[in-house]
Amino acid sequence: MLDYGELRLLLLAIIAERPSHGYELIKSVEERFGGSYTPSPGVLYPTLAWLDDVGYTVSETGESNRKTFRITPEGEAFLLANRTAIHALLARGGSMGEGRPRGPAPVMRAMDNLKSALRHKLRHGDVAEADVARIAAIIEDAARRIDSGE
Repeated sequence: MLDYGELRLLLLAIIAERPSHGYELIKSVEERFGGSYTPSPGVLYPTLAWLDDVGYTVSETGESNRKTFRITPEGEAFLLANRTAIHALLARGGSMGEGRPRGPAPVMRAMDNLKSALRHKLRHGDVAEADVARIAAIIEDAARRIDSGE
């Protein structure tokens, strides 16, 4: 489901949110992907070692003898430099994640398409003020129509 580089980015993004130990990271990835992907310890721990070796994280052994990983300034810079890939990866996980509302596949696909169209429009090029108002009006109208049963 994830290649090695994607797993590095995902783990680093999770660690940036909150210092974590290996088991917490496994569970966090699993939750973000709605149980459809769980990294094995054999994949996770070498990835954490790499992040530590290159200086993107530091590990500290706590009272329970578990290593807790926290991000370094170098790791934060790496995340910043790869923010587009991180956002795409987190969105991909979110489309399968537990926190995602469940519903009929056509509706879920339409929601994903809307989100992608908005991201593309808002990230690629200048958006005129008239376009901003038009986009907002379309979304507001769709929300009103769905809510009222039209």
